[in-house]
Amino acid sequence: MRQPARRLSSRNVLLLMCGAELLSMTGFATYPALLPVLRAEWVLSNSQAGLISGIFFAGYMAATPVLVGLTDRIDARRIYLLATALAFAGSLGFALFARDLLSAMVFQAMVGAGLAGTYMPGLRLLTDHFHGTTPSRAVAFYTATFGLGTTGSLLLAGAFEPLGWTWAFAAASIGPIVAGLLVLFSFPARPVQSSGTTPAKFFDFRPVVRNREAMGYILGYTVHCWELFGLRSWLPAFFAFSLGLTATQGGFWFGASALAAWINMIGPLASIFGNEVAVRRGRKSVVLAVMAASGILACLVGFSASLPIIVVFILMSLYFLLVMGDSAALTAGLVAAAESGRKGVSMALHSLMGFGAGFLAPLAFGLVLDATGGNESVTAWGFAFAALGAWSLLVVLFTLLRRRNKSEAV
Repeated sequence: MRQPARRLSSRNVLLLMCGAELLSMTGFATYPALLPVLRAEWVLSNSQAGLISGIFFAGYMAATPVLVGLTDRIDARRIYLLATALAFAGSLGFALFARDLLSAMVFQAMVGAGLAGTYMPGLRLLTDHFHGTTPSRAVAFYTATFGLGTTGSLLLAGAFEPLGWTWAFAAASIGPIVAGLLVLFSFPARPVQSSGTTPAKFFDFRPVVRNREAMGYILGYTVHCWELFGLRSWLPAFFAFSLGLTATQGGFWFGASALAAWINMIGPLASIFGNEVAVRRGRKSVVLAVMAASGILACLVGFSASLPIIVVFILMSLYFLLVMGDSAALTAGLVAAAESGRKGVSMALHSLMGFGAGFLAPLAFGLVLDATGGNESVTAWGFAFAALGAWSLLVVLFTLLRRRNKSEAV
């Protein structure tokens, strides 16, 4: 296979990987965007609808140890291409064959497995080929692009929804294949190079667990993903509920999917800005402050559904900005703290635990929604959003108490 003659510049590596990430994610938010339609058509409970959202992340979890861990051993480009084929098959299979809870879960899990082989392996490609002086900033831009990919996925689903939900899933299947081919033919083959440290055994996370600094970022990322993916999975449905309460007709540009898309679009700014502040002020203190603020606002936003939609949108935008504020800082911290030769397995555990929380959060949200009054109750939506922020508040409280006990012991 013919390879490019010249090594890509760091700037071009960053642009290429961010572009590939956008294309690979066209199917990421298709189901959340169409959740109200499919819930009604298939007569699903909120818990079942949340389970379909969550199974996406279960697929991600199942594939992560294999696909991300293998980047310590084989060419990440080939992993990336395999993953984009999975994402393509999942979205197209959903369009052609998904007609109930079980079949939807199968194809959503495939799309999730595809993301497992593009997101962190894409970050591995970026960090392996990036030769600039500010790798933390490159990581921040890459992780922030995830929000733009979510926006693009939501808008794509909204654009095709009038033709029918099957067309929306079929359209979403195209992007991943383009991304896989782009990465395969843009980067030179690059064998994994040893730097004197024996790579961790396959599926052996013990060296990472013993790295206390890395584990701190991994645990923080887990709580972050619980809040973020629970929010992303249910945000379009929440806007649909709020628009219905106020009898507002948003149309394509200001309908439920579009409102969620605009909010996801501002997320990257918060992620990049949060990382810049973290570099200057200290990652740990910035992460704790952002977690505390997002946890508090989570306990309030759900109760705002009956307010004018502009007020609801502003509150949700503020909440999303806070949720995204520590995203890049946590991932950049993990990359910096990972031991040489164990970057792939460290990223695997980082992703596994974070997206594991992403699997549970949408389901927990739906369970709380059902248990406290259903999706037609403002109070139920309020409690469901509060369940997303509770873990952030608990982590902040635990950390502050631990710091106080340490200072008293001294």
